[in-house]
Amino acid sequence: MNKNELQHTNTGSESILFSDISTIIEKRKNNAISTVNNQIVLMFWEIGNHINSVILGMERAEYGKRIVATLSQQLTEKYGKNFEKTNLNRMMQFATQFPDFEKLSTLWAQLSWSHIRELLPLKTTEEKLYYAEEVKKGFLGVRDLRHLIARKAFLRRDNANLQLTRQSKIPFNAFKDPVILDTLGLKDNYLEGDLEQAILHDIENFILEFGVGFTFAARQKRISIENDDYYIDLLFYNRDIKRLIAIELKIGKFKPAYKGQMELYLNWLNKYDRREGEEAPIGLILCTDANRKIAELMELDKSGIAVAEYWTKLPSKKQFESKIQEIMVEAKERIERRKLFEVSNIQKSINYFLEESSDELDDKD
Repeated sequence: MNKNELQHTNTGSESILFSDISTIIEKRKNNAISTVNNQIVLMFWEIGNHINSVILGMERAEYGKRIVATLSQQLTEKYGKNFEKTNLNRMMQFATQFPDFEKLSTLWAQLSWSHIRELLPLKTTEEKLYYAEEVKKGFLGVRDLRHLIARKAFLRRDNANLQLTRQSKIPFNAFKDPVILDTLGLKDNYLEGDLEQAILHDIENFILEFGVGFTFAARQKRISIENDDYYIDLLFYNRDIKRLIAIELKIGKFKPAYKGQMELYLNWLNKYDRREGEEAPIGLILCTDANRKIAELMELDKSGIAVAEYWTKLPSKKQFESKIQEIMVEAKERIERRKLFEVSNIQKSINYFLEESSDELDDKD
């Protein structure tokens, strides 16, 4: 080996060594930050829990408020602004909302206090836990968490779940309804091809909207059956539920014919593209109008198919919340009707059985 080759080899080895050492340092730095965050969260919970127990023992609300104000002033002077009165109240609220310390240390391991402050105002424990899990799964920052909360991700997931029946082949929490595609920048007179192209151009935000675990697999996936070719608009894979997910994009109302089209795609994927260890593929038909009543009557979920609306513009907060609630109320009404229908069928079977039995008794007489 000549001098130049030796120098080149040494430089390459040094570069690899530097890269390896940098990886070790970054890993340990991130672990240290995570550990510090976790200890801060647990410390704040302990502080809040202790203050709560002291005030509860006094049984005097006004005196308790004065105690918190005085304590805050003392702690702020010694330890800084993290112990201002507002933050002490948050610590107390945190300890009240999540009283089980053992579960807490595992549940909030990857959440910072800044994350938790965003979660505390939410209405239900279930909602808080949903967003906490999303942060943990996706290593989301506070800005991303705010984004999810502002876009009502929890309520939209519940709306999608309300489509599912006991016989559903779609797992819970797989989709959201409606799907918000406001980042795509589409003009009013767009075509389905334009929508598909816009999604591919902004695939990162599209996947973020759908949730953690989605990976892009193919566009216009070709399916050949004898002499005919068919094309799936978008094909994804979800690592969490271990399934291929076919997505069809439609402008306008959901039409019954879409079911047969999607069933064909899913059957083909299941037979020719499903790998060992994967669950059966599922499909999502995205329409500008989900036509939910027709979708429910067709019992799409039993075939592994979901329907969801997509919105290309995010309405004002008031309109958004009103529309989400309206969709949820309608879904719950459909569920109640479904229950009544199921009960009536059961009752008919019971009546039929009793009538048959009484006829047999009459015959014996």
